[in-house]
Amino acid sequence: MTARPAIAVWNFEKPNEVTETVALPGVFQAPIRLDIVHFVFCNINKNRRQAHGVDPRAGHKHSAESWGTGRAVARIPRVSGSGTNRSGQGAFGNMCRKGRMFAPLKTWRRWHRRVNIKQKRHAVASAVAATAIVPLVLARGHRVSNINELPLVFNNAVESIDRTKDAVAWLKRVGAFEDVERVVDGRTIRSGKGKWRNNRYTTRKGPLVIVGTENTKLHTALRNVPGVTVANVHRLNLLELAPGGQLGRFVIWTQSAFTALNGVFGTHRYAATERDNFTLQRPILSNPDIARIINSNEIQSRVRTSKTDEVLHFVQKNNPLTNNRFRDRLNPYAKVQRDAERAQNDTRRKAREDAKKAHRGASKSLTAEQKKVRNTRRSASK
Repeated sequence: MTARPAIAVWNFEKPNEVTETVALPGVFQAPIRLDIVHFVFCNINKNRRQAHGVDPRAGHKHSAESWGTGRAVARIPRVSGSGTNRSGQGAFGNMCRKGRMFAPLKTWRRWHRRVNIKQKRHAVASAVAATAIVPLVLARGHRVSNINELPLVFNNAVESIDRTKDAVAWLKRVGAFEDVERVVDGRTIRSGKGKWRNNRYTTRKGPLVIVGTENTKLHTALRNVPGVTVANVHRLNLLELAPGGQLGRFVIWTQSAFTALNGVFGTHRYAATERDNFTLQRPILSNPDIARIINSNEIQSRVRTSKTDEVLHFVQKNNPLTNNRFRDRLNPYAKVQRDAERAQNDTRRKAREDAKKAHRGASKSLTAEQKKVRNTRRSASK
């Protein structure tokens, strides 16, 4: 949420000129409830599905009958007839070639979902509040580095634009056409079979222009600009405010729509006038910086002092067969035995090394005649 006290209203002909300032509507201080937005989006997005199914007789158009038991084959129905490779093949089952599918789709499936009205309104309020948070808008991929501020509000004269070239020129003046170019560059061919079904291309979402009057000319001017959508503030749709269930769409407001938000959603002081029995949710935390809260003087003055490590037991059981220190406590002579063993091993190791050196030196001191006799014996033994 954002908490700026005043929002500038920009002149649509002169993008750097501020005509006046308006107070920030209360809906922008609503908490960002991603869980509600995701739940509502996933359910209402199912309401535009068209019922479809398979032929009820698909996979059963065979004269097949099971052979029964006793023939060492499965009891699946088998195609009758003879003389072709189709004869005797399994039929009807979902594991068979040309068989039916498992649990075939029916047109009377529950395609649509009902969502609580108040839950939908809270989701829309969260989506509107997220449009004023720059990191969320950038995280969706919108290019808003050249605009003046968020939320971006223009005077009501922008609703009088009735030609597409004038609307494009306005978007270029205010720095929003860069997001439209992103939509044009991101147009790709859809993968899969969907490209056969009159929906060949996938496109991104560009700016959403929200107006406050009915039948405005701006809707006609922007309907052919890729990615740009025009919506009425009195009929806001979560599918347009949070495409794909992701918060933070780039929204451009007109002054009439921006000032009407308090009547549509209300504030934290009074309920909405256009909707019965609807009040905005209050933020769970006024300060989301948890580290700052914990380290504040008010919290630190109430917390207990940190506990020191306490020894739970002083006697530790050890194995004297593997622990030399505990073995020495039980048998003080054990250390003497280990030292004696170590000294004896060192003495034996030194004796072996001396004998090895003496043997190698003796073999080197043989005369030529002795070496000739030794080589003759080795060759004879082979």
